[in-house]
Amino acid sequence: MENWIVGCDVGGTFTDFCAREITTGRTVIHKRPSTPEDPSRAVLNGLRELAELHSIDPASIERFAHGTTVATNALLQRRGAKVAVITTRGFRDLLEIGRQARPLIYDLQADSPAPLAGRQHRFEIEERIGPKGEIIRPLTDEAIAAVIDQIRAQPEIEAVAICLIFSFINPEHERRIADAISTALPHVFVSVSSEVQPEFREFERFSTALINAFLQPEVSRYMARLESEVKTVAPEAEFGIFQSSGGLMNVGRAREFPVRTALSGPAAGAVGAAGSGTSSGIGGVITLDIGGTSTDVCLIREGKTGMANTRDISGFRIRLPMVDIHTVGAGGGSIAQIGADGLMKVGPESAGAVPGPACYAKGGTLPTVSDANVILGRLPIQLAGGGLTIDRDLAVRAVTPIAQKLGISIEEAALGIIDIATANMTRAIRVVSIERGYDPRKFTLMPFGGAGGLHAADVAKSLGMTRIIVPRAPGILCAEGLILADLQEDFVANCRGIVAEDQMDKLRAEFDGLLEKAREWLAQEAQDAAAQSITLGFDMRYFGQNYELAVEVASGADTVACPDAATLKEAFLAEYRRNYGHCDPEGTVETVNVRLRVTAQLAQGEANGAPPAGTPEPADHVRVWFDKSGPLDTPIYARGTLPSGTAIAGPAIITQLDSTTVVPPDAEIRVDHALNMIMELANG
Repeated sequence: MENWIVGCDVGGTFTDFCAREITTGRTVIHKRPSTPEDPSRAVLNGLRELAELHSIDPASIERFAHGTTVATNALLQRRGAKVAVITTRGFRDLLEIGRQARPLIYDLQADSPAPLAGRQHRFEIEERIGPKGEIIRPLTDEAIAAVIDQIRAQPEIEAVAICLIFSFINPEHERRIADAISTALPHVFVSVSSEVQPEFREFERFSTALINAFLQPEVSRYMARLESEVKTVAPEAEFGIFQSSGGLMNVGRAREFPVRTALSGPAAGAVGAAGSGTSSGIGGVITLDIGGTSTDVCLIREGKTGMANTRDISGFRIRLPMVDIHTVGAGGGSIAQIGADGLMKVGPESAGAVPGPACYAKGGTLPTVSDANVILGRLPIQLAGGGLTIDRDLAVRAVTPIAQKLGISIEEAALGIIDIATANMTRAIRVVSIERGYDPRKFTLMPFGGAGGLHAADVAKSLGMTRIIVPRAPGILCAEGLILADLQEDFVANCRGIVAEDQMDKLRAEFDGLLEKAREWLAQEAQDAAAQSITLGFDMRYFGQNYELAVEVASGADTVACPDAATLKEAFLAEYRRNYGHCDPEGTVETVNVRLRVTAQLAQGEANGAPPAGTPEPADHVRVWFDKSGPLDTPIYARGTLPSGTAIAGPAIITQLDSTTVVPPDAEIRVDHALNMIMELANG
């Protein structure tokens, strides 16, 4: 009996599928246009098409993993619930005050986005819990009834975020209010800050809880509808939703905490990249995910993605564990223009999918990065798969005004556009590498997305990197990451205290409480897991500092032990030294939070497709500009004809269904045993 797992990633332009048969490793892919007005239509239609095209019995699909942009798009478009906030008296405007930081430091006119809950929807309640969890002002039933009446008086309210001071230490008042609202107003969604994000820093906790409430109605309806419809196609499939932290959760959890899916798609790409790197024995990778509008980058060390605990999305602050992805407005559709200073700029404005780059002949007239690649011969006129034919004349027409203004040739203008886009992408990689204490020259660059392979060599050279790995199916790597994902849950508890052996009792008590929750989760969610693991970490800082470092201290298959004070301090000093180049061994160190990450490994199977055979021959030759010295005669190869062991010296263009890879003259590319392409650059 076949046993299939299917990953489905919904993007702005395409919905991608990757399916793998667990027993044989047979892996197939599929792409279809997205349906932004109702993403579930593309998911359902694509799933049916996938099954028909590759003769998959839908009843044999045992797991369906989904990466969704519903939460992200709702935030970007402010298309969510009418939401209210209940907070401690005196803190009504905290969400509006924020961190008192301007969104653009040099733009005095730019405002932060208005809060998702207007002031008329932010209700104060008489109660107060102190910094040690003590009840300073009791919460009365009368106060709860009064705030429920305020909500009832505004029937447009669909969801409520309950955000009380110091509730992360003592959640009693928040839980009482939540229970009362659920009883009195069962149609209203409720988000409790001490459950969504039980950490200190009021603004971040309040903001995260509010975003969760804002997303709950729409995401819950989408999840419920999609789960029901997927069951009509694949009745036996377990449904998993991908989290921004890099693991799967069940649909019920996703409906309760939709804020966890805010970076679902890009995070899946990072997980897929880690898996592709591991298959080739490469653990240190920097990803380069280039789409039509933006570039996402992530640093992977020893096969593990970097993590961050705070992220702004469209100006809204989220504090939750997330794969550490940095994004810049540089993609195939990024528009080139001459600024008021007479200098050329590229992005962040994009031609998007509609009308798109001029060369796509869909109505676009502005010069873009894709048009520059066409002029230079790097993007073939006929894309692999026959899905789109490029119009070079339209690309030339779009870029000509820029060339004329600068007084240079059309090819020089195109090279300039590529150079500026490369600089923007390089800047993004510097953020996740050099600015975090990592030398990018010690890592391998992994391009993916539709345009990753076009720019990888230029980006690598600008950073001094000498090796590039191009995965087998770079255009659908996010979908492949979904089938490689495991079930995952994060637990956190506030525990501020000095790291000293005579003060460790409180910390060990909090750790024991989290470990008990972790074991309960494993018992409920991971009964059929092939393996499981628990990772222990602490947020730590020098006493008196305002921000902390995340320090991983232990991991184990079934359990972990809380280290002693000396071990804990040494781990912090090592992390501090790696980040800042120095440390103070005599300084007083304190913990802020204790964290447990629990992972249950799911059956995945080993990828095993039918490898190409024979001697690869060029499908065509084109004239390609790699620099100002002039064009070079360059062969074009179809990737599907390159067997393991193939070695090709540049220059070359390698095309496939979902991406194009440019091999410059000073590089050589070979196909390894995992059918990944490894490009070696002569000079980094």
